[in-house]
Amino acid sequence: MKKASAARGNTTSGFAPFPIDAVITWVDGEDPRHMAKRLKYGNDDILHADDVAGSTRYASVGEILYCVASLNRYAPWLNNIYIVTDEQTPPVAPFIEKHFPDGHIPMEIVDHKSIFRGYEENLPTFNSISIESMTWRIPGLSEHYIEFNDDLILAAPTTPEDFFTSDGKVVCYGKKENILLVWLTRLLKYRPNGNKKVTFKETMVNAALHTGEYLSYIKMHHTPKALLKSVYEKYFTEHPQLLRHNISYSFRSHKQFNPQETQYLTLAREGRCTLRKVSANLLYLKAKHDTKYIQNKLSGFSAKPMFKFACFNSIDQASDEGQRIITEWIYKRLHLY
Repeated sequence: MKKASAARGNTTSGFAPFPIDAVITWVDGEDPRHMAKRLKYGNDDILHADDVAGSTRYASVGEILYCVASLNRYAPWLNNIYIVTDEQTPPVAPFIEKHFPDGHIPMEIVDHKSIFRGYEENLPTFNSISIESMTWRIPGLSEHYIEFNDDLILAAPTTPEDFFTSDGKVVCYGKKENILLVWLTRLLKYRPNGNKKVTFKETMVNAALHTGEYLSYIKMHHTPKALLKSVYEKYFTEHPQLLRHNISYSFRSHKQFNPQETQYLTLAREGRCTLRKVSANLLYLKAKHDTKYIQNKLSGFSAKPMFKFACFNSIDQASDEGQRIITEWIYKRLHLY
């Protein structure tokens, strides 16, 4: 993919004291080749479970365009943008070059085969947890990087210190919570067919247990995740069996752990992680078909111009009118008109 020129159109400023990259995981689930692979490797129970491999987990209705555009608009200090895919190429370049004609952040497509080198027996994978366990292996990735799902955008100007503090700490948007409460509700998380539901919270708790934290965990939210490559490299070098376990599932499993949680708990133990409240930073839109809900939420979002992050969960589940309203709001927020 074409590299950006030095000049970049943006509405914010800021210079990173060290290189900081962005990593975005993306898939086009409507791609016939990708659909065929999912059908080949997944059974009916797996493919119809939204928490595991339901179609909405792979749907793409332009989110990657808005995610990349938001980085160029509100984090022009980024060094590179890496888009991690499975033998696909998102239609990002023409969109970004149109809206940022004076230059944009360099972008590069990274295939799963690249980050799973040496572990090819675990491909293909349709599992976001497995993929996120391997992003630190992107060739050329900077020590400091920020991980995004493609349904995330930056919604206001940011600086490097929103992610990495001047005294060397990693910023995590979350808070400590008691694990015991999670244990009390675990028995209620079973499906009628006996399969345990896969939840974001469960994978965080699993990570806490793997790192020796039995009383509390850091409850993260759907925000960008600031990470250090060397922390993953050290942890998985010392615990190779955990890496192999986590990437061995083609589809999400309740037996997996959230690798980001593992990193934050490790850093917190070393005094290298600072927690910040998410309530004053995150705009979150749930996956709903209800257009009235979408209108009300976006109206509330507009009243919070300095909230830095926005997550649009499963836009594909909104009505056509709802999707149009969401898209218009994003265009306005990112100054793309």
